[in-house]
Amino acid sequence: MNNFDSIICIGQTSWEGDFQKAVVQLMTELSARHRVLYVDYQYTFKDLLSGIIGKRDVPVREAVRLSNPLQKKQLDKGREVYVWTPPLMLPVNWLSARPHDLFVKWNIERLVRGLRRVMHDLNMHRPLIVNGLNPVFGLPMLNQLNECATIYYCFDEISIAKWMNRHGSRYEVPYLQRVDTVVTTSETLRRAKAQLQPNTFCVKNGVNFTLFNRARQLSNNPLSDQPIVGYLGTADDRIDLNLVEHCVRTMPDVLFQFIGEVHEPAIRQRLSVYSNVRFIPPHQPIDLPPLLARMQAAIIPFVCNEHTYTIYPLKINEYLAAGLPVVSTPFSILDDFANVVQVAVTPTDFAEALQRALTDTTPQRVNERIEMAKNNSWEKRAEEFEAIIRQTPAAYTPDSVVS
Repeated sequence: MNNFDSIICIGQTSWEGDFQKAVVQLMTELSARHRVLYVDYQYTFKDLLSGIIGKRDVPVREAVRLSNPLQKKQLDKGREVYVWTPPLMLPVNWLSARPHDLFVKWNIERLVRGLRRVMHDLNMHRPLIVNGLNPVFGLPMLNQLNECATIYYCFDEISIAKWMNRHGSRYEVPYLQRVDTVVTTSETLRRAKAQLQPNTFCVKNGVNFTLFNRARQLSNNPLSDQPIVGYLGTADDRIDLNLVEHCVRTMPDVLFQFIGEVHEPAIRQRLSVYSNVRFIPPHQPIDLPPLLARMQAAIIPFVCNEHTYTIYPLKINEYLAAGLPVVSTPFSILDDFANVVQVAVTPTDFAEALQRALTDTTPQRVNERIEMAKNNSWEKRAEEFEAIIRQTPAAYTPDSVVS
């Protein structure tokens, strides 16, 4: 029997956006069986200014309370999620430890006070808290919401993540020790966090299978005469630029498309000189299948380092759901995909593997890739997550011991 009447997720990402987010997809699936309140990204006064002048997409009216900050999102299959925009926070990440910790308390007091009102309005009294990679807020919020249990959902290595490592690492250590359960998105993360929290489990990233499989129902004839190799997602310092440039230079008859934001300037600087490279702006997830349908292969050309070793990439199952052959570097543990993803280390080997991938188009191979993605759907991942909830004593009491 559940000991909670709702799930409150404190996110580190916004609910809306131009790419699929693990915590959002997971909460979407859990909403089929639970009442879910998602606490949106904690916008600061600095973010508000960026939103007013149009430099950043910020829900300005909700943040300053000119519109209702609590929205009910109607999802498919009759599901719904409540999304709440917190009051504006002070921008404190740049501060040294002592003043940072002082002002974080002020931020938390505002957040908790507003969240308690929302819980009252929604008749949520005994929630299960899921914290999405935000121990800086999570640690001081422990035991503030009458929660039955707290699960730390760790989808990145916080000591390496640039946007969180300044203070996140020192908050995460005591947080790991005090939460009830930790769920990571990769086996390497599970091993690392289990050193501090024995109740640590792995639920790997999934895929919105129905959405990305639509690419198979669309025409896969490219708009150009060139075969298209695609990369989906943010292009940043994880990209092995030397490897990619070798492929671009030695495969001039292939069009390379990068769909998403480019956060590493060198990528655009070095690749823009080639006529067979295209940079395509980010698209809403619903608009991605037509782009994938035009591709003949997809790549994950990540460098191999301590950061990428902890990654289980969302894009790998999105490619496979579209039936695309995939070539990747061995940046992480990818044993699950041994039969459907080609792995290559050197630039020369990667280019050769990519040439093979472009001809790996038999119906049997396409179906193998699609079946792999189907077995990794977010629906199945949510079932795995719920199984872990049932192993968390504070959150779940077996019927056999209920008096």
